[in-house]
Amino acid sequence: MRRAPWWLQVSVLFLAARLVSFAILLGAAWHAEESPWGGRQPDYLTFIDRWDAGWYERIFDGGYPTSIPRNDDGTAQPNQWAFYPVFPFLARGLSTVTGLGWPAAGALVATVAGLGAAFVIYLLFRRFASPGTALWGVAFFAMFPVSPVLQVPYAESLGLLFLAAALYLLIKENYWASLPMVVLLCLSRPAGVPFAAVVLVHLLLRWRKREQQPFPPRDQVAGVVLLVASGIMAFAWMGIAWWVTGERTAYTDTETAWRGSDLVLFKPWFDAGIELVGPFWGPLLPILFVALVALYLNSAAVRKIGLELRVWCAMYLLYLLAVLHPQSSTFRMLLPLFPLALAAALISGSRAYRWSVLVMFSVLQIVWVVWLWQFSAISTGQAWPP
Repeated sequence: MRRAPWWLQVSVLFLAARLVSFAILLGAAWHAEESPWGGRQPDYLTFIDRWDAGWYERIFDGGYPTSIPRNDDGTAQPNQWAFYPVFPFLARGLSTVTGLGWPAAGALVATVAGLGAAFVIYLLFRRFASPGTALWGVAFFAMFPVSPVLQVPYAESLGLLFLAAALYLLIKENYWASLPMVVLLCLSRPAGVPFAAVVLVHLLLRWRKREQQPFPPRDQVAGVVLLVASGIMAFAWMGIAWWVTGERTAYTDTETAWRGSDLVLFKPWFDAGIELVGPFWGPLLPILFVALVALYLNSAAVRKIGLELRVWCAMYLLYLLAVLHPQSSTFRMLLPLFPLALAAALISGSRAYRWSVLVMFSVLQIVWVVWLWQFSAISTGQAWPP
């Protein structure tokens, strides 16, 4: 395999990782009890068609509602507007052509998109590392503890494909080619705000260094267009929801329906800290987390992955701190930090270290799937989603 083309190496690596995840998911399905999605010991496709996959299936079948369903007190009920359209519409297109049903079409789109993301991530990593180290970075990405989501009917793999492509083209200073990737990204997953911040930092640095490195007017125009488009697309889905439903807060009301409270920036993390360790130390937990992240992003290994990728990781984490309500899905939402997989590979060239990481990730995949993908009602009568 060392003499094989890079794309074949990445393909074999990614598909081997997906076989590991397939075995873990199948084993968990064998032990699964009855759930809202099916009976005991469901087959593989039935087992992975859970949680958010069910919402994408509703979009696949009937699109989006023209009004926001609400409770008697006026608060929004969970509905399809929290989920972005590119993934379910692609699955619908595949179904129309092939006749495949939702579970198979959704899983196929997700897996193929994951493979595409692995290709682009390898090319991105090659700009900062040798072929061998870049391949190890892809291996860490493909075996990450929540990587089974790359083969189930969720939009994560598709969003990562567009994100990796947009970052790769931005770093290559090919702004026009990056533009459609940003549009598709912002209609697949909510990542437009941190990406726009990365574009802004990138352009400011190019402007600052224009005397040492040429920054011709055509690149300036293209860069500004990309920046403006990224900013617009960051809020495009909110505008579409408003336009279709006639309700200005349709998207934000829907997003907060799951948390049962209004959106207040950063507050949920402090609430979670208080819930974990009490009112005295609790508010310090988010601050400690930010300090540790800052130290890590300034570590020797992370500095090797390039400024744009470091800025992306910082801005994406800041975005999560601002808008995310910390809960069990938080682990899955860390996948866009995939550039840190290369940083992990750059920590050491030791095979013992790198294989130990893969083994640890494999074990943690089992933990994640059994803990969260299984349906287990908790005291509130609900369950933790993956």
